[in-house]
Amino acid sequence: MSRIYLDHNATAPLRPEARLAAMAAMDAIGNPSSVHSEGRAAKSILEKARQQIAEAIGAMNADIVFTSGATEAAALTMAGRGLRSAAIEHEAVLAWTSGDLPVDNAGRVAIENAGESVLQLANSETGVVQRLPQGLAAVDATQGFGRVPFAFEWSGAKAAIVSAHKLGGLKGVGALIIPQGTDVTAQMLGGGQEMGRRSGTENIVGIAAFGAAAAAAADDLAAGRWDEVAALRDLLEDAILAGSDITSVAGKDAVRLPNTTSLITPGWKGETQVMAMDLAGFAISAGSACSSGKVRASKVLRAMGYDADAAASVMRVSLGLETTREQVLRFAEAWIAKSAKHRQKAA
Repeated sequence: MSRIYLDHNATAPLRPEARLAAMAAMDAIGNPSSVHSEGRAAKSILEKARQQIAEAIGAMNADIVFTSGATEAAALTMAGRGLRSAAIEHEAVLAWTSGDLPVDNAGRVAIENAGESVLQLANSETGVVQRLPQGLAAVDATQGFGRVPFAFEWSGAKAAIVSAHKLGGLKGVGALIIPQGTDVTAQMLGGGQEMGRRSGTENIVGIAAFGAAAAAAADDLAAGRWDEVAALRDLLEDAILAGSDITSVAGKDAVRLPNTTSLITPGWKGETQVMAMDLAGFAISAGSACSSGKVRASKVLRAMGYDADAAASVMRVSLGLETTREQVLRFAEAWIAKSAKHRQKAA
């Protein structure tokens, strides 16, 4: 029986539109900084993608600065600024921010001074979508972009970071979005590409795929396709909770991403659940994938007030647009069977 991929928050499968755009860009031999015809052709690909991303994220009056990913984009806008954040943020944000803003038990962050704070659009582990105050220093839109409505310009934020592979582009490319003309301190020095903000020859193949993926994601969101995924997410949760009287859902009372569920089963380590389900043919995770393959107790759940056992006993299931009802029910059935065996052994 074929494997079932339920870890879309770690990385989404490559969209057909992105694959085609990447393949076409491979034939562009020019450097986009060159002024000859070949260079101008490569530059055209670059600027088309910039336009596609700006339209998809509501940033027509903003600059799109291409980077190697959201991690680099975070460093470009946050390094050395002394900004504040909550402990539920991604490590790429916590590397430059305080991590001390208060979080309630539903995973929502209280912002005291928006202009000095960074806040994620949505959490990668629980799926909790934040209420974004106007004027944030930066928004980490990595998980929410393309899955929930968001427009950079109406957010009033001074910056946003995004990543291609979370919405079906290639890995290794992201972007920093800032109002037109905004100065940032370049972290990559050299040839002055990307309006002097990020030197280095642009990754034309990855950027072309990013633009195509963003455009396709915007179309899917507008068509209501994620509403169908939300129904499958609810079906999964209902099935799991009916089959395990000790399991609960983190952030269930908050607005969440339509594809994400964070299930806590005290006494059954998340890493053990991941391995058991992997052997059963399912790809899930115990939290964020960006910890060099290490599985730890969830700092997100700890910040939400869960004890150490609960924070270490969580699995994240994140669905995609191609996930089916049959796959969800197969997973729930397999997980319930594995859970029953674990409880028998532990008794």
